[in-house]
Amino acid sequence: MFSQVGPLEIVLVAAIALLVLGPKRLPGAARSLGKGIREFKQSVSDAVPSQDELNALVEATPAEDPAVKKV
Repeated sequence: MFSQVGPLEIVLVAAIALLVLGPKRLPGAARSLGKGIREFKQSVSDAVPSQDELNALVEATPAEDPAVKKV
């Protein structure tokens, strides 16, 4: 995800954040950002079924009977 972001860009973003937010509000903003990213990742991983869940669905699906014609 961040393969194209180098150390210079990270330092530049941190310096701008320090100037905009100030030293007192920066830790709280970083904490909030980390919490938001963590919640987003959790919601995405909950939305995508795991391999075990997919296998259980496949096993629970009845096999098609070749003698029965679909309409």
